[in-house]
Amino acid sequence: MTAARDARGSASLFAISCLAVLLLVGAALGVVAAMVRAHRTAQSAADLAALSAATAVGQGRDPCAAGAATAADNGARLVACSLAGREASVRVEVTGPHWLGQSADLGAEARAGPG
Repeated sequence: MTAARDARGSASLFAISCLAVLLLVGAALGVVAAMVRAHRTAQSAADLAALSAATAVGQGRDPCAAGAATAADNGARLVACSLAGREASVRVEVTGPHWLGQSADLGAEARAGPG
C-alpha cells in the first residue's frame, strides 16, 4: 500500500510540466510570427520606397526625400538611398519585436528603375 501513496500527485507534476512546455513553445512561435510580420512590413515599405524614388527621378524631384516619405508612410525608416542613373536603390528598417530578449530591428532592400 505504501507504493500507491508514493505515486500520488505525479500526474499533476507531469501535467504542469507539459503546460510549461506548451507555454514556452507558444511564446517562441509568437516571436517568430512577429518577426515574419515585421520583415514583410519592411520589404513592402522598401519596395514602395524604391518605386517612389524611381518615379521621383523621372519627375525631377528629390528621389531620396520621396523614398523616405513613402517609407515613413508605411511604418519604416529609410536608412540608405542611392541612385545609379535612373535606378534607385533603398534600404529601410522597421522596429522588430521586443519579446523574450529580441531587440534587433529588421531591414529590407529594394531597387527600382525603368524597365
